[in-house]
Amino acid sequence: MVKKSTPAKGRKKSPVKKRRKSRGKKRAARTASKSSFISMLLGLLFLFALGGAVYMAYLDQTVKSKFEGKRWAVPARIYGRALELYPGAPITQKQFQAELQQLGYRKAATAKQPGTWSQDRGRHVVHTREFDFWDGRKSGTVLDLRFSRNGLKSILDRKGRKQALARMEAPQIGSIYPTHKEDRVLVQRSDLPKMLVLALMEVEDRTFNTHHGVDPKAILRAMWANLTAGRVVQGGSTLTQQLVKNFYLTSERTLWRKGNEALMALLLDARYSKDEILEAYANEIYLGQDGSRAIHGFGLASHFYFRRPLQELDLPRLALLVALVRGPSYYDPYRHPKRAKKRRDLVLDILHTRGVISKKQRQAAVGSGLGISKKGRKVGGSYHAFLDLVRRQLQRDYRQEDLTSEGLRVFTTLDPWAQKQAELAMSQRLTRLEKGRKLPRGKLEGAAIIAGVEAGEVLAVVGGRDPSVAGFNRALDAIRPIGSLVKPAVYLTALMQPRRYNLLTPLEDESISIKQPGGKRWTPSNYDGKSHGEVPLHEALTKSYNLATVRLGMDLGLGKVAKTLRALGVERPVDLFPSMLLGAVSLSPIEVVQFYQAIAAGGFRSPLRAIREVLTADGDTLQRYPLTVKQAVPAGPAYLLNWNLQQVVQQGTARRLAKYFRPEQKIAGKTGTTNDLRDSWFAGFSADKVAVVWVGRDDNKSAGLTGSSGALEVWGDMMGRVSLAPGGQMQPEQVVRVLVDKNSGLRAGKKCRAAEIYPFIMGTEPTRNAPCASGGVGQFLRGLFE
Repeated sequence: MVKKSTPAKGRKKSPVKKRRKSRGKKRAARTASKSSFISMLLGLLFLFALGGAVYMAYLDQTVKSKFEGKRWAVPARIYGRALELYPGAPITQKQFQAELQQLGYRKAATAKQPGTWSQDRGRHVVHTREFDFWDGRKSGTVLDLRFSRNGLKSILDRKGRKQALARMEAPQIGSIYPTHKEDRVLVQRSDLPKMLVLALMEVEDRTFNTHHGVDPKAILRAMWANLTAGRVVQGGSTLTQQLVKNFYLTSERTLWRKGNEALMALLLDARYSKDEILEAYANEIYLGQDGSRAIHGFGLASHFYFRRPLQELDLPRLALLVALVRGPSYYDPYRHPKRAKKRRDLVLDILHTRGVISKKQRQAAVGSGLGISKKGRKVGGSYHAFLDLVRRQLQRDYRQEDLTSEGLRVFTTLDPWAQKQAELAMSQRLTRLEKGRKLPRGKLEGAAIIAGVEAGEVLAVVGGRDPSVAGFNRALDAIRPIGSLVKPAVYLTALMQPRRYNLLTPLEDESISIKQPGGKRWTPSNYDGKSHGEVPLHEALTKSYNLATVRLGMDLGLGKVAKTLRALGVERPVDLFPSMLLGAVSLSPIEVVQFYQAIAAGGFRSPLRAIREVLTADGDTLQRYPLTVKQAVPAGPAYLLNWNLQQVVQQGTARRLAKYFRPEQKIAGKTGTTNDLRDSWFAGFSADKVAVVWVGRDDNKSAGLTGSSGALEVWGDMMGRVSLAPGGQMQPEQVVRVLVDKNSGLRAGKKCRAAEIYPFIMGTEPTRNAPCASGGVGQFLRGLFE
């Protein structure tokens, strides 16, 4: 029997089987490894896709939240007064033409377009613009204005019908900017001229209406052009990408930023219409620099470069705006006019090549100049001192962030013509004073304020001799001793006691010595160093006699004089020392204006105001600043004081003003001079305007000027150029006018040689006739003047 063989102990396995088993294990490992790699790759792809989706959602939310929210911080716009036109208005042709220039109107052969005017001697035809006033929107219209030597004679509409009243739009005089100093005038898509849109697309983005935010062909075309030229000669960004870069991103040049720009452009284009994107682009695009202020958007650029609204621009000007898109600094028409014109002409060539404009249009546009305004860099002009006052009044009622971001429209009381005349008078007269008196050049400084008598509306503010410098505002912040400007308060205090004092009450102008606290004595003197004996009250004020004033003030009591000052609007505390009677009272020019406004208005005080209305960006009234009037002192004594201050101008310390004004204008005022001739003041008024001028030195050294030799001359130059209503204050019922013999103070008659008419509070006038008066004639004249 044959036995089965069995393997011996320790016998090795077959090498073939071993290799097969090893290969199987490796295959399994490779399969497992490959499966693990694929799983990991899929995981990474999933995470990447998830991260990308999250990031895209983040970008989408960023695009949405800012585009649909408050896009820009729009500064508050500040406007001057709107010029009202009516038959008989005291407006000269020169003044009206200055107003048109201020508003950016253009003189033409015929006034066919808004913002144009024509002239034929005394006839002016004006095509006004549409404007949103505080009381509603007013459409543009054609006005036919006829001027005479005395002012505006008549107003006709385009159909020849007489008009009782017309109004020019209010000129913009400034803005209150955000901290980043961006400024823009927002425009809507419908406001963009068709030619501007066509030019923008032909030059910057031909496929704007068809691409989806990014134009791959344009990018490739730009890359090839730049590689061929060896430098950057062409950009591939669409208008949407440009908007994203300016509106959402920084200007850093990285691939990451460029990728974000493309993604956000796609999202923006997917979410919003082409018109919405174009409107945002037109308001965001950076187009120049005005000092520290950045000019953004076509709306503001139109005013900045051409001083007219965007809708009034012609082809060459629109082409220049499109040319600036490529590089506002490089093509700045003020600094590089040749470079700017070359770029503008290239824009015109592109428009002609692509059939947008004809050859004739291109030739005419290329042949024209840049058309930029010489004053383009001073949008609205420089009104630093006045705007300082406006800001201070606004800051009492509004938060700073609202003033710099909500697009408020602030209508003020500024009269651009009065402001200009005040600035010229100040700078020119101070130069002449320095030259004539051999004073160091540039050492004299000054301040001036003009306001309306009745309503206290501030018409002009000059804070220094150079109005273009936004520095120390002397009109508001220079606190200086006012000298003899305080004297009217002393005499008014007396006249408010009609049983004791009237204009003819005799006063002693004799030396006086007053014991001061601490034992020292104060001994004032007159400016001429003399005493004048017994003088009537009105003469003491007319000649500004110090001794008579001090004696009167001490008789009245310092407390009562201070009370009168407070009633007239002086809020600053007054030290009750005898020297206050001669002007040891320090006030700013604007405080003096408030003080004299109450006097000029016949005792009725109206708080000074520089703002009339504040509107929201949508035109809704946010706040009104109405006229408020308070009777500060009785009308009768105020009238007597006004008459006396007219005498100051006619025959007293301010008689130099006679060369500036006609007698029927009845100018009233008072000079003021301080110790060592450090301060020169003049405060004066007509029937409708009150103004104060200060002249001196910032280092408080002697200016070498009295009130009449310095400030009065500036006042005369200034107010002589501004229209003033004739006549003085209306006579109150409680005042009577009586012909008086100056020698005796009694009623005068026809035979009295030294006779003059004086006003009296009823019941205090003289009743007896002077010796020189005959009975019959005296009775006749008494009835005549009562």
